[in-house]
Amino acid sequence: MEADPAVFSAGALPEDPRLLAPVTNAYLGTQVYRDVLHVSGVYSGAGGNPHRADLPSPLNVRLGAPARRGAPPQETFTLDTRTGTFLHSLRGADFWASHRIYAHRTLPHLLVSSVSVGRAGPGPVTVTLQAEFQPRSPDLALRLGPLGGQGAGPGSRGAHPGAPGPRPPPRAGPGAGAGQGPSGPGPPLASGAGPGGFPSRGGGPGGRGALPGVAGGPLGRGPGGAPAWAGLGPFPSARPLRGPQLSPPCPGARGPSGAPGGLSGGGVLDPRPVGPQLHPAPPLPSGLFLQASSLPSPPQGAKFAWESASSGREVCPEEVYGAQEIHINGAVGLAFQLYYQTTQDQRLFQEEGGWELVSAMAEFWCSRVTWCAEEQNYHLRGVMPPDEYHTGVNNSVYTNVVARTSLQFAADLARDLGRPVPELWATIAEKIKVPFDPERNYHPEFDGYEPGETVKQADVVLLGYPVPYELSPDVRRKNLEIYEAATSPEGPAMSWSMFAVGWLELKEPRKAQVQLGKCFHHISEPFKVWTENADGSGAVNFLTGMGGFLQAVLFGYTGFRITREGLAFDPTCSAEISSLRVPGISYLGNKLSFSFSADTVTIAVTATAKEGSPPLEVELRPSAKRLPLPVGKFPFSKNSSQVNKH
Repeated sequence: MEADPAVFSAGALPEDPRLLAPVTNAYLGTQVYRDVLHVSGVYSGAGGNPHRADLPSPLNVRLGAPARRGAPPQETFTLDTRTGTFLHSLRGADFWASHRIYAHRTLPHLLVSSVSVGRAGPGPVTVTLQAEFQPRSPDLALRLGPLGGQGAGPGSRGAHPGAPGPRPPPRAGPGAGAGQGPSGPGPPLASGAGPGGFPSRGGGPGGRGALPGVAGGPLGRGPGGAPAWAGLGPFPSARPLRGPQLSPPCPGARGPSGAPGGLSGGGVLDPRPVGPQLHPAPPLPSGLFLQASSLPSPPQGAKFAWESASSGREVCPEEVYGAQEIHINGAVGLAFQLYYQTTQDQRLFQEEGGWELVSAMAEFWCSRVTWCAEEQNYHLRGVMPPDEYHTGVNNSVYTNVVARTSLQFAADLARDLGRPVPELWATIAEKIKVPFDPERNYHPEFDGYEPGETVKQADVVLLGYPVPYELSPDVRRKNLEIYEAATSPEGPAMSWSMFAVGWLELKEPRKAQVQLGKCFHHISEPFKVWTENADGSGAVNFLTGMGGFLQAVLFGYTGFRITREGLAFDPTCSAEISSLRVPGISYLGNKLSFSFSADTVTIAVTATAKEGSPPLEVELRPSAKRLPLPVGKFPFSKNSSQVNKH
């Protein structure tokens, strides 16, 4: 029987503790058998050396086998990415025991440690729980809480949400530990504490370690039940595709490589460009709009931090990244643009602060540019492009293009909302410099760049995807060729997938496969943990590499593109991928399933939008023929180069 691609199992743990299985619900995150957990937005080091605060993890507990003569029990460690759970199993001749660890998906303050024990013969079964938990933190002073748990005391050592000055210390959070439920302490994991561990006696599933109301509950399901990748079709790399779904950053990973939401760390782009197509797009929380910091003059408007605490303030330990990698604003703006184009959710922008944020980011670009009288265009000077080998450059082509994209979206959104459009937005978008070398027919990375200069990672090749910038096939090819040769082989993991997307756009699947093949050097066994660099160094678990790899499939082989006009796709088959199915696409409130092979494209409409919404249509290109798309399955011959759903 073929192994389940969503389940990673091993008989032993990796020797490198950085490669242990991660568990997270995006608010709390840790790695199994590590003594540290992290809470989203909680940083330490106000006034110097800011970093994510290390909190002690009560889940650092290890299941031990009972003392038995004869053959040792069979031992298995399993990470299940469908449920987001880690399971340690022991099975002997007359007993079995299991220890399950997970971060609750619907109770975000809860990490769960559940132990079950059973017997196959007479007599008691005693297993041990080896615990190394110490209520100490280098970043937070802890005291005994009223129920015997740990809380943050007045002697906090500086853990903070990112704002300067004295603040109330953050609490460890209700249920942030084993055996503690959402309403207070649950039953103990074991009784009769002894030296070196906690003996536990039980007779079946749901033993003394199970939490009432939690065991058997929601372990990792999304709003629609099965994860979006559950129906992924034939794909030789399906197992690596599963790993990135539920993996948090490695505890202890710091520095710019862990920056959330930027192209250089934490996720190759904000997750929104991927999310709306996989699950119904939920309303964005209003608290999100507190994460962009208002700026005094100059510049004006709002700017997102390169590394952000919950307050939105910059907490990147190296000032140069936060000060110069202003393209983060463009990435966030693009995320809002794609969300709007996928959902047409005007309420978010009319009533929940979205318009104020988008317009404030547009004002930032207007105040940050300078007019060059000699060239008769606007410049962005003193920036760091996604290529972090170069600092203080002028007119990073990527930065300037995402600034232009942000301004154009702000203007389009204003018109949709019936608001006035500042003339300056359109003027800057039209006249901002986009470096281009007509003789070599390519885009220099910045003013003064010469072909062959080593770059750290994907930069100019991000034009076209994910940045919606129109390029001729010849220019797209030239950009790929020049920067593929110039990109450092020691660069971070996300670069190769972005080159792959570009080659797939040009219908060059063999060249794309060469680039995707490089990604596998960043994946470590047995739990498919990604490292930033191919030699295992850098940030672990590297969300940016994972995000790029997923996007190479979802946006590369399928050719999905979200535009103002519709949702376009232009699939490509290869020797490695002869067919692909992507279920659970959500577009304008409709549910779609998409599949293709060498000869046929099939669109299935599984649910329609609310009553009164405009019906979907398919536009075949280049014929421009339009067909209605009601509920049901509709195959199309691939003699058309593109299909559009409206």
